[in-house]
Amino acid sequence: MLKVVIAGGFGVGKTTAVGAVSEITPLSTEEYLTEASVDVDSLEGVEAKQTTTVAFDFGRLSLPEPVPLELFLFGTPGQDRFGDLWYDLSRGAVGAVVLVDTRRLASSFTAVSFFEDIRLPFVVAVNHFDGAHRYHPDQVRVALELHASVPVVTCDARDPRDVAGVLLTLVDHSLKNAPADSARPPSTTTLQDA
Repeated sequence: MLKVVIAGGFGVGKTTAVGAVSEITPLSTEEYLTEASVDVDSLEGVEAKQTTTVAFDFGRLSLPEPVPLELFLFGTPGQDRFGDLWYDLSRGAVGAVVLVDTRRLASSFTAVSFFEDIRLPFVVAVNHFDGAHRYHPDQVRVALELHASVPVVTCDARDPRDVAGVLLTLVDHSLKNAPADSARPPSTTTLQDA
């Protein structure tokens, strides 16, 4: 069992991605946007958005190949004001997917910086919105100032196969970047043995 975080800016498709790939009915904390959030939540570029995640989304995906895996998916809220919750959701995670919308790329910097700061392996998944210009992953890498080792892939967050492919890329990336000593069993030395 592996814990995975799906993060990104407001309205990039995190709830959609969790819902598309989850084999269980996803737990969703979507609430309607109200007048109370007008001063703190910008709807620029997502004017039609009517709901937002206020805690997290949760889903589960079992993958039989290449080795049996059960992924627990935690989608974060996208607004910066929920940033403290990201620490809790990231605790114990094997890695994160930073979902981006190239029409509003600036909203992705917070998530990229967050996972760089806490040193959690992550991949960037460019969500292909209908009608949005398609950029090459290398162009997105340059725009987000990503290290060459960070995978950048494209997907449609509505397509279960695309989202599963992104998750497999993340698991592979995380395993390749795991500390060498993480494979060793924990020490059983006690104070009496010292």
